[in-house]
Amino acid sequence: MVLKLYARKFVSGGTAIVALVLAEKQIPFELVEIDIQTNQNKTPEYLALHPFGQIPCIDDDGFVLYESRAICRYLCEKYPDQGAKELYPTGFKERALVEQAASVESANFIPYVSRIFRELLFKPLEGQETDQSSVDEALALLHKKLDAYEVILGKTKYLAGDVRVPSGTRYHSSCLSLELQEFTLADLFHLYAAPRLTDLGVDVWSERGPNVRRWWDDISTRPAWLKLRAEGVKGTTSTD
Repeated sequence: MVLKLYARKFVSGGTAIVALVLAEKQIPFELVEIDIQTNQNKTPEYLALHPFGQIPCIDDDGFVLYESRAICRYLCEKYPDQGAKELYPTGFKERALVEQAASVESANFIPYVSRIFRELLFKPLEGQETDQSSVDEALALLHKKLDAYEVILGKTKYLAGDVRVPSGTRYHSSCLSLELQEFTLADLFHLYAAPRLTDLGVDVWSERGPNVRRWWDDISTRPAWLKLRAEGVKGTTSTD
């Protein structure tokens, strides 16, 4: 039975990163479109799947899972040898580095981006005035965090470091190499919110160091991501 993704076609937030993992891992799925404008996410049927009434959510042959980052990890665990093998390494040291970098995103990136969103996106939608001083403070704090990113990315191409993936194999700690550096979930998770900053006219990349700019240009121009942004979320079944 094909996996079902409950989400919008619009590429943003949790839907964006789950859809990108599905694309990178080449996992077949059916899109069950949820219209949050008409509160389809608040129906009893949907709340039975996701008690918080949010998107996305998946149903994998009766196994229901919500929270986008948990879904991404699950998909990588279930399909380790399919598509982009490097997204979530199996070696315990490599996995620890990915989780460390993913924690950096959740603790040192998302809080400040969320604050900016609150002021520039959600307040206007609610008829409230933007507090520019709050935006400026959040941007200043975010810039300081990105200075640390600059140091990290001066040593490695991607946030979790250097991982070599031998063709056709599941890789382990013995495969660690400084010669080949790979895009992992830690990088991908930044696509949860960062693209909306640009959509809102906030440029946090061009003002930072060359390593941060190089990294952002790399992850934001991956073919699967550009295709997803251009076409929206599309299931791989004939009904979508």
